[in-house]
Amino acid sequence: MKISNFGDIKAVAFDIDGTLYENWKLNIRIFPHFFAHLFFFSCYGKARVELRKQEQIPDFYRVQAELMAKKLKCSPEKAQKKLDDIVYIGLRKYFPRFNPADGAAELIKRLKDNGVKIVFLSDFPPEQKGDIWGLKQYCDLCFSTEEYGALKPSPVAFYKMAEKLGLNVEEILYVGNNHKYDVVGPKKIGMKAAWFVSPVTGKTGRKSKVADLTFWKYSQLESFLFGSNTEKK
Repeated sequence: MKISNFGDIKAVAFDIDGTLYENWKLNIRIFPHFFAHLFFFSCYGKARVELRKQEQIPDFYRVQAELMAKKLKCSPEKAQKKLDDIVYIGLRKYFPRFNPADGAAELIKRLKDNGVKIVFLSDFPPEQKGDIWGLKQYCDLCFSTEEYGALKPSPVAFYKMAEKLGLNVEEILYVGNNHKYDVVGPKKIGMKAAWFVSPVTGKTGRKSKVADLTFWKYSQLESFLFGSNTEKK
């Protein structure tokens, strides 16, 4: 499909967290959970920073548990149980009642109807979000970077995506809200990238020098992709 301003794009990949929904909605909901486990999440944040520095970890979950065990001063088995109870299982209940960001579902459906492949990618297990607010049915590929032991911005998951789709990286547009992980990461290997920012950031005129597009409304991305007058005021 020939998409305006991008050329021949055959797949659009969306980061899930903070891109298919607005981050502030999750932050409000999980605040009590986060506050109740403040020390754990502090350790978890530091552990994930360390894990991101590694190109690829063959046994990701074991290494993550061992790293958390050192920070929590407990056994790896206990650390893994805490990871399950607080993160992987513990956060599930906060997602079912979410709605996609305005215009996201409509754009994904339009892309699908026009023969563009759809990918959902996250640094967390997608199944944590159930059917991803009804959008998973449109996916050609949906996976977590953890499966390949390489959190974003490592190129491993991006290359794996292209391989599974049978496409060149230049034929894929990646859409995400984290500039370092979702823009700089895919751009380094030749993918196109669109940066989803908050309305406050967008309206102040801040734009990425790396991304092909900075947007804060999905109607803007749709208009850019299809070259049609779809943007809403």
